[in-house]
Amino acid sequence: MPLISKISIGQFIPAKSFIHDLDPRCKIVVTIFLMAEIFIFKSVRTIPFWGLFLFILIYLSKVPFRAVLRSVKPILFFVIFTIFIHLLGTKGNNLFSMGPFSITKEGCIGALTMSFRLLYLVLYAAILTLTTSPSKLSNGIESLMTPFKKIGFPAHEVAMMITIALRFIPTLFEETSRIIKSQLSRGVNFNEGGLIKRAKAYIPVLVPMFALVFMRADILATAMESRCYRGGIGKTEMYPLTWGKKENITIIMFIIISFSMLFLDRVFRYSTFF
Repeated sequence: MPLISKISIGQFIPAKSFIHDLDPRCKIVVTIFLMAEIFIFKSVRTIPFWGLFLFILIYLSKVPFRAVLRSVKPILFFVIFTIFIHLLGTKGNNLFSMGPFSITKEGCIGALTMSFRLLYLVLYAAILTLTTSPSKLSNGIESLMTPFKKIGFPAHEVAMMITIALRFIPTLFEETSRIIKSQLSRGVNFNEGGLIKRAKAYIPVLVPMFALVFMRADILATAMESRCYRGGIGKTEMYPLTWGKKENITIIMFIIISFSMLFLDRVFRYSTFF
């Protein structure tokens, strides 16, 4: 229950900040390359520098730290699972043994590196969604995909689907929370018995949840049809996207920081500490 009620995925927090005012295309491009670069670094000693960069971005965005940190809650299980996989499944210099299981130096480094990669991946993506409204995010995605229209790629439709998905994630979690509370008031115990019994206890939650999803989809489709929605045909923007000086400065600064991070990672990798 606490997990469902504190999900921050897909939420937008309005504020007056440098990052909020950036063109969404700039933020999307920077986020994509950040995610790619996060999976390139290999040295453990690079992790604090990525954390420092994340701290600076959160500070510049003026978004509450708690709101950004809440975004990692849905993936904590996968992070812990990844840590155990690396600790128990990586061969190398043995540090600790208990029966058939052994923990190696390479396993510890791999667990630490991969867990922080996953956390940074979600946190950097959270800054994008928390500082960009769904409409601007949709317009930015569509604008970036526009060149692919020449080969028949449905840029507008894909952007619309992504926006709708992000928009309804908090709503669906809220509906799920309401259904769970209703079942708890009827005496359903979700924490009683074994794994199979607990799974069966969630069936009364899943059935109405799927019904609500299809109902909301039907309502949304009816609303779009009643407003004569025709996709991207003849679409105009009340507030067109503008790429200006601050976006150019952001890209230049990001390139400098990226090359600095890659250089640090290369230096750390060839040092004798790890």
